[in-house]
Amino acid sequence: MGKTAIIFPGQGAQSPGMGRDFCEGSPRAATVYAAADEILGFPLSKLCFEGPAEELARTDIQQPAIFVTSVAVWEALLERGLPESVLGAAAGLSLGEYTALHVAGAVGFEDALRLVARRGELMQQASVASASSMVSVVGADRAKVEELCEKAAQGQVLVPANFNCPGQIVVSGAVEACERALEVASEFGCRAVGLKVAGAFHSPFMKPAGDKLGEALGSTRFSRPVVPVVANVNAEYHGDAASIRDWLQQQVTSAVMWADSIERLIADGYDRFVEVGPGRVLTGLMRKINRKVAAVNISSVEGAESEWAALAGA
Repeated sequence: MGKTAIIFPGQGAQSPGMGRDFCEGSPRAATVYAAADEILGFPLSKLCFEGPAEELARTDIQQPAIFVTSVAVWEALLERGLPESVLGAAAGLSLGEYTALHVAGAVGFEDALRLVARRGELMQQASVASASSMVSVVGADRAKVEELCEKAAQGQVLVPANFNCPGQIVVSGAVEACERALEVASEFGCRAVGLKVAGAFHSPFMKPAGDKLGEALGSTRFSRPVVPVVANVNAEYHGDAASIRDWLQQQVTSAVMWADSIERLIADGYDRFVEVGPGRVLTGLMRKINRKVAAVNISSVEGAESEWAALAGA
């Protein structure tokens, strides 16, 4: 029998109503939301459950909201009888890496939440400070995307930001450079779609955020994860506290190597992946990375009973 990895979503997975059903049916999930409200000093749970969507979509709100909801869903699963031993490894897309590190015992809930909230705040500030954006490039390999960036940049910043799966790479940079990327994509045999984001995440535009986040990381307690956790920046496994801090700081300005991270886990014997938290983005990406492995999603109570049972026996 193979091994199971739990994967956690990143920014963009939010939607009003997320987590409400788990909170209503699980005291442990409700405790997570109550603790988050107290730690942050505002009703994050209300925004998760009721919106409005526009406020929930703000970078400084959605990051803690997705983190808290993912943790609440995980706690609800454990309360339902899922053995912690099912967690063979963990990974998370961008923001989701913090969730992975938390469930793997590398950082406490309060410390992780404060970090995520600070991260969202700093990335929002960096986005407001510069006219920048992101574009999804579909149907091109890495070499072609790098050529596209070089042509469209014209002296401005435009870099690969998310290697999500084969044929889907997100680029990040100045607004004008992103607009040029949309115009020239067909020359490289691909298509490009502009993304509705606050700014150029995982690019040099985020350096001010990374520098300040480094200060917060430096004062946060970390320990070695009890199960393997893959880092976004290099698809390597996290180690001691020093390297965790370093790689999380790098992550803000570096490309997210998501496809590489999943391929690393598959190569190491993980053949069942469970997306825990709001949305279904990662499950969709898994099908494009490798259809031979199992990928399931747990984002709502409805229809999740069978997944809980399957996980318990994994």
